[in-house]
Amino acid sequence: MQLPSFAPWAWIPIVIAAALMQTARNAAQRSLTTELGTLSATLVRFLYGLPFAALWLSVVLQFLPAASPMPQLTLGYWAWLALGAVAQILATAFLLLAMKERNFVIGVALAKTEVLQAALLGMVLLLEVPGFWPIVAMLCASAGVVMLSLPKKPPTQNPSALPDSAVPWLGKVAMAGLASGACFALASVGYRGAALTQPGVSPWLIGASGVLLAQLLQTLLLGSWIAWREPGKWVRIARAWRLSGLAGAMGALASIGWFTAFALKTAAEVKTLGLIEVIFSYAVSRKLFDENLSRAEKLGLVLVTVGLFVICAQL
Repeated sequence: MQLPSFAPWAWIPIVIAAALMQTARNAAQRSLTTELGTLSATLVRFLYGLPFAALWLSVVLQFLPAASPMPQLTLGYWAWLALGAVAQILATAFLLLAMKERNFVIGVALAKTEVLQAALLGMVLLLEVPGFWPIVAMLCASAGVVMLSLPKKPPTQNPSALPDSAVPWLGKVAMAGLASGACFALASVGYRGAALTQPGVSPWLIGASGVLLAQLLQTLLLGSWIAWREPGKWVRIARAWRLSGLAGAMGALASIGWFTAFALKTAAEVKTLGLIEVIFSYAVSRKLFDENLSRAEKLGLVLVTVGLFVICAQL
């Protein structure tokens, strides 16, 4: 038995599955943030994800055709991988900060400004220029993200006199969400760049090995920082192993999906379809956290959905 080859459309179910796993991971991490703090909750997804990433790599190696080329861990590969790994640490920390302050789905939506940023960074760093329909899909879906991020009631006073949560595009919540989007975009481009250094290598193996190496690096970097600044947090991280294990498993599965997809399509296209996570997050917020959305936010979800259909239909 061997792993199947990839059809031109194979990246679509991979991205959808990754977005679903990422939604579950975000929900678990949101609870851990209150218990452990932002940095420790960020570490959890990498630390507890390592066993699952290692298991998946062993499965891939087991069922990979015997003649398949192995990844070449060149300096260029490590440079792109390190860029993606560090950016992902920052992106996850900023996202958790945003989700602590406002509606769960809105925190995720603010971070999803990464799509246009990923397209821009992909053009600058990787020379990958999106086609017409992918651009239409990005713009439509990004407009939906903006609608999701608007305040439920227009401010009627001087913005400087309003609480931070009433001016979402000017306050710290917006800055955290937008910073998360920028770092996620940089991480996506970094991982895409790492994948492009491995021509001829199976996307299954690119995804499996890339995630394991990235999470090892992330665990070492962030774990060392926490051990230096807040050594007592390690005991609390160990005690929270049940929820942390869930967050780690979902995070590893999501990362495997993203990394595999980056070996097949551009970062901009992958992250545009990845906006389906906003819809998943809406479902989670309604069912798990009992949060409601305004008309503008629902219109935003419709625009995001249209963008998803466009990015899939252009194949």
